[in-house]
Amino acid sequence: MEKEKEKEMGCVTLMHGCVIITMDGEQRVFKEGGIVIEKDQIKAIGHSQQILSDFSHVADQLIDLNGHILLPGLINTHVHSSQQLARGIADDVDLITWLHHRIWPYESNMTEQDSYLSTLLCGIELIHSGVTCFAEAGGQHVSGMATAVQLLGLRACLAQSTMDSGHGLPSSWSALTTHDCIQSQKDNYHKYNNTAQGRIRIWFGIRQIINSTHHLLLQTRDAAAQLKTGIHMHVAEIPYENQLVADVHKVNHGTVTYLDKIEFLQNNLLAAHSVWVDDNEISLLSKAGVKVSHCPAAAMRMLGFAPVKEMLEAGICVSLGTDGAPSNNRMSIVDEMYLASLINKGREVYANGTTDPTALSAETILRMVTVNGAKSVLWDDELGSLEVGKKADIVVVNPSSWSMVPVHDCISNIVYCMRTENVVSVMCNGLWIMKNKKIINVDEEEVILKAKQASSELLKRAGIKLPTRMNVI
Repeated sequence: MEKEKEKEMGCVTLMHGCVIITMDGEQRVFKEGGIVIEKDQIKAIGHSQQILSDFSHVADQLIDLNGHILLPGLINTHVHSSQQLARGIADDVDLITWLHHRIWPYESNMTEQDSYLSTLLCGIELIHSGVTCFAEAGGQHVSGMATAVQLLGLRACLAQSTMDSGHGLPSSWSALTTHDCIQSQKDNYHKYNNTAQGRIRIWFGIRQIINSTHHLLLQTRDAAAQLKTGIHMHVAEIPYENQLVADVHKVNHGTVTYLDKIEFLQNNLLAAHSVWVDDNEISLLSKAGVKVSHCPAAAMRMLGFAPVKEMLEAGICVSLGTDGAPSNNRMSIVDEMYLASLINKGREVYANGTTDPTALSAETILRMVTVNGAKSVLWDDELGSLEVGKKADIVVVNPSSWSMVPVHDCISNIVYCMRTENVVSVMCNGLWIMKNKKIINVDEEEVILKAKQASSELLKRAGIKLPTRMNVI
């Protein structure tokens, strides 16, 4: 297998005859486009006829993609890959119940093998929806995640879920000191950063401010700056969080105001959700260059309406995420694209009593999962668009199905009509990780079988008993 990958990595691949949505600075869309891949990079892109004329003689592979659409690899900026085995265990409950009685018991009983299987299962679903890169929001076993990402061929920014205080923590976590939290993340960085052919980067993670001491926040800020990496943190999720922060730290609103006060807001911070922020805090996020991951399905489930339109208008880089399986159940960024546009159009009616069908247009949504996604994971020099010199992270879409035909406007169709089923092939770092809807590097059926068994055993260890719905006999 490794020799085959090395051979594939060294060849020149030319794809032609397709619509290519570049997402470059000129927003070019080639109706009849061609692209040349050499090793892990894009060597040329342009009109199909010209590309064939210039490069067909040096191409090892000529692929005719007539009728297909090529996109940059999609980027999911908020994922809990270690929560995939917990799909369905925390439905229809409030956030505190979700955390204290379902997710924390689940996560604290995970083994490295559980995390590995969970990330494999999650990664398979991500790939099927066209994702080539994701930002991990935090789990307990970065080692298991890294092994799975390496095998799948994906690209990821991995982070450890970090907490050093607060109510409801399992005993194994409450014993951790601030030093333990920082040191374990530094160890992860030195062991895994820039591994898997450069596809893995290690970030620092803060689970949430409710479970973080002042010292943990400051030391995380300084350690991330020293190592020149990012910080992933849940920010301003619910009103209770803001009220607690305001009361404890004597600030006039909540989390964002306090984080600004301690100079935690930096351009390497990826803030997840950020639902409960006021106009002043939106301004603070913008001035600091903080990136925001908007997770529409998870937000609507238990958090509320995030002021995404206001954030974008303020110049904040907003991207899209799915969150974890217990928050969303569907790990499809394709679904999130559709939801993000509709929810934020509907929010205008709710907030202002007037409709704004232009809110979060198709072009804006597509930027959120490509260009903005790349900026959010601090990787926009190599990802987010199809341009010469950038990494060959590519999604092949077949629009010839009942869900997408007819295609009058390819941008609109991608956002409003595309389903996960329309994603047929995915390339990451110049290698196919899914081809003709078949995952290349792992056996899907085997992963699913092992994940079922591991999930059942994990819930037993955690003592999680789910309520019986309706009259199950």
